[in-house]
Amino acid sequence: MKLVECIASKNFDEANSIIEEKIETIMAQKLAEMKKMVGIKMVEEVVTEEDEEQLDEARFKIIKARVRGGKVQRRKKVSTVKGYTFRGGKLTRMSVTERRKRKMGQRRGKIKRKSKMSRALIKRKRSMRKRMAIGLR
Repeated sequence: MKLVECIASKNFDEANSIIEEKIETIMAQKLAEMKKMVGIKMVEEVVTEEDEEQLDEARFKIIKARVRGGKVQRRKKVSTVKGYTFRGGKLTRMSVTERRKRKMGQRRGKIKRKSKMSRALIKRKRSMRKRMAIGLR
């Protein structure tokens, strides 16, 4: 607003100084961002391929592996890094919507598992009562 007022009152020297200050602050911010990016790239270059393989191995675990007759029938990789999943054999970051849907699904699943377990316990109790009545237990 101050810039517009300076231009409207034809005070171009002050308007020029305001613009120069704004450009300096923007350039300082951009320079800081560039320094961060260069630092990250330098760190990535320092990591050797051997280190990267070890990091990749630490980022996932294999579950549901089934070996029959020396052959792997089923092998599922899951990510150990929070917020990441496997897509096409590579570790990729999950979108916000996917994370939200998974969280909601887990909540629903928890409720369903709890209710199904209570039904199973009731049926087990009933079976045990019948077995005791006929003298099996």
